[in-house]
Amino acid sequence: MPPGQPSGRVDRWIWAVRLAKTRADAARACRGGHVRVNDRAAKPATTVRVGDEVQVRLNGVTRIVDVTHIIDKRVGAPVAVRCYTDRSPEPPPQARGPVLRRDRGTGRPTKRDRRQIERLRGER
Repeated sequence: MPPGQPSGRVDRWIWAVRLAKTRADAARACRGGHVRVNDRAAKPATTVRVGDEVQVRLNGVTRIVDVTHIIDKRVGAPVAVRCYTDRSPEPPPQARGPVLRRDRGTGRPTKRDRRQIERLRGER
């Protein structure tokens, strides 16, 4: 493990442990209200310490992690995973509908066909 500090910026930590792809994404999530530290909304410069709970919502997925090590430089994935404990809930199972196939050479679906397909998929 790289040597850690007693505290650090939350946007930098989220980026360093690979919860966000870029530091700009992490800062944007903080400014947008998608990051909470100990159930409080976090700005990019909010301090994070060992033992804090960080909730991050990125790309429609909510991650809940407990901080176990503070780093501010991006490290490899195997090391990054050891810097937090993931307590995220399991995502709900995706409901998969029937696979729709059209005969080859029938061309584009007509408006009527499209509406029937949408009804089968449950979109309407």
